[in-house]
Amino acid sequence: MGGSAEGRIRLTILGGFLGSGKTTWLRHQLHAGAYAHAVIMVNEAAETPVDDALLGRSDRLVVLAGGCCCCAGRDRLIEELRRLCDERSRDSVSADRFDGIVLETSGLADPAAIVEAIRADPVLVHHIVVAEIIVTVDALHGLAELRGEPLGRRQIEAATRLVLTKTDAAEPAGIARLLATLATLNPAAPVEATARGSEIALPDLPPAEAEDLPDLAGATSAPIFPIRIELGEDIDWTAFTVWLSALLYARGDDVMRAKGVVRTPAGRLLLQSVRKVVQRPEILPPQPDREDDTIVLIGRGYTEQQIRASLDYFVRASHS
Repeated sequence: MGGSAEGRIRLTILGGFLGSGKTTWLRHQLHAGAYAHAVIMVNEAAETPVDDALLGRSDRLVVLAGGCCCCAGRDRLIEELRRLCDERSRDSVSADRFDGIVLETSGLADPAAIVEAIRADPVLVHHIVVAEIIVTVDALHGLAELRGEPLGRRQIEAATRLVLTKTDAAEPAGIARLLATLATLNPAAPVEATARGSEIALPDLPPAEAEDLPDLAGATSAPIFPIRIELGEDIDWTAFTVWLSALLYARGDDVMRAKGVVRTPAGRLLLQSVRKVVQRPEILPPQPDREDDTIVLIGRGYTEQQIRASLDYFVRASHS
């Protein structure tokens, strides 16, 4: 990922809908040695970041939390990119000089809006070139998202490369239909299949036609927003796990994403879910300088007060 012929910094934008596997894919790429000399920028809509905990501690890791970088966090993104451009201009000979930037966007970001923001900035347009827009697509939930989420379609349409994730957990017929649908939305973008971040070969797929997607022009829907829940040291873990399981079972289509890092008797655990699918908790190494014990729920169709009242009820009931 070297500098461009024009001397500008190459920017890779990594996008994809909520829970589509962006961090898992990027984590594998970094472990395999890709982007070794790049600055990794992680943007999360919630005030409390989680995904950076998976990418390791690095001087080249920049976290942009508390606003999607295509809208609410746009000014912060521009500011940070300008800072990196200044740094690279001053440091022209150092062995530690970075040679590119990878921006992992939040699941609510529109990559096209980020590209437009860079091209419209009088400074960045001369120092940064968008080299690639990689968009991850969830093989399990991709079709459902494309049926009802205009943002999911815009993300795919903006891609120069599509990465199909979780293909080991999806049915071949569903994969075939999703691939046919992706080909209609963005026929120019190559597609690679992955499982847990690693590229794999797809099994033989049956013939399939593209999904007949409804026209969403002018359609409105409730906004998707994050809720941050801080868990105290006295949390009853049995009550909490029962509450979270019940919430996802009942409202999994509304709670599109849940993620957090919590300190438990078993160690630091990464908790994640995508709609009603709960991933196996992962034990993370100690990281004393991080603020853990926080869960972020991202979705729509409920209020923060309802979520907190529900949790309080389960916790109180467990002690009664």
